[in-house]
Amino acid sequence: MIIRSINPATEEVLASFDEFKPQQVERTIDEVHSAFGRWRTTTLAERARLFREMAAQLRQQKPHLARLITLEMGKPISAAEAEIDKCAWNCAFYAENAGRLLAEQHVQTDAMDSYVAFEPLGVVLAVMPWNFPFWQVFRFAAPALMAGNTALLKHASNVPQCALAIERIFMDAGFPPGVFRALLIPGSTVEPVIADARVAAVTLTGSDATGSRVASAGGRWIKKSVMELGGSDPFIVLADADLEAAARIGVVARFQNTGQSCIAAKRFILVEQIADEFERHFKRLVSELQVGDPLEPQTEIGPLARGDLREALERQVRESIAQGAQVELGGVRLDRRGYFYAPTILSHVSPKMPVFREETFGPVAAIVRVKDEDEAIRMANDTVYGLGASLWTRDTVHARKLAHRIQAGSVFVNGLVASDPRLPFGGIKRSGYGRELSEFGIHEFVNIQTVWIGPPSASASQPRPAE
Repeated sequence: MIIRSINPATEEVLASFDEFKPQQVERTIDEVHSAFGRWRTTTLAERARLFREMAAQLRQQKPHLARLITLEMGKPISAAEAEIDKCAWNCAFYAENAGRLLAEQHVQTDAMDSYVAFEPLGVVLAVMPWNFPFWQVFRFAAPALMAGNTALLKHASNVPQCALAIERIFMDAGFPPGVFRALLIPGSTVEPVIADARVAAVTLTGSDATGSRVASAGGRWIKKSVMELGGSDPFIVLADADLEAAARIGVVARFQNTGQSCIAAKRFILVEQIADEFERHFKRLVSELQVGDPLEPQTEIGPLARGDLREALERQVRESIAQGAQVELGGVRLDRRGYFYAPTILSHVSPKMPVFREETFGPVAAIVRVKDEDEAIRMANDTVYGLGASLWTRDTVHARKLAHRIQAGSVFVNGLVASDPRLPFGGIKRSGYGRELSEFGIHEFVNIQTVWIGPPSASASQPRPAE
């Protein structure tokens, strides 16, 4: 099978690659497994040195890497550059903080000494998506490798050049051979890799459907897994919100990366008394978004990453309109080469419509009106997803109480949902399980080992029952 890299702005084939043959997959797994035995013995100081160099390499190569992102999946170039900067920040964060996050934790017990240690698991398989083709990988790789694991990357098949560039930059930064390798394989051949005894764990960022299959395989072979899956994040605007600020940030929250983000604001839930004014601000700002060639610095909306993704979005919009949604803006594909779709606002959206019930991966905002904050919270929670939520109100004391009623892994008050190395990231319900980033992320792929040391006397015995 041929893996093709296609420019979504022009529909031209950029490059073609042969998928790995079984022998290549076998050799690559063996190389990464062998490298683990050496890598786990390196000091944290040495790993930190390499990740500081990685951060430097990312910044140095940013123009080339950002252009590659834009060519391969259509992200506007300014956003692609910001993605590389964020990867560098994450590498620097874990280089600086991993020693503290992985330090032994001593606990006073009946023992002479007892403590919790954090030991690496081994080879971690990362199944990663195309929408943030560098950030999603480094979000996982920096903590996992700083903890002493090695990594196999199975990237999305439409970004093979990004996958190989990430592998190459590990070499440029001076990492030992085999610590990080990419596999050019289709999704249909992932399960045998998960089943391989040399693979200790699997992490996936992707749709809930893909996550269900990968998690099932992980469970079948009893492999530790982390699933960061889809979302249908609510953007709740209460009566006392700063409406101009909410509308301005709401446009970014929905339309950055052409709306192709699991934590994008997808359902705008507006209290009735401010809905007209918010919609007026919001519609004006969305209508001003610059659609065009993603390589041009002024472009804010590029193409969708693939033709089938545009078709799926068109189906969701079409069916929602048939059920009563009204088009306030857009609602059509653009008459130009590439997988472009007009920035779209749908009003009169109800919970049974696809744009409410399903994850919409594209530049479509669904507006829902509610009578009060209680209905807003109920509407926000009326979803199978639970990744992030944005809540807008001037009363930040009350917002703290409301945040705990929202069923989501993250609640951002008066701000857009975003990942940050200092904070845990992940979801609940069909948005997945486990956490990335912060101390919680670095502890996902370690053996949290209890060490209990008693006195050397032969007469010593444990004072409590064994179970």
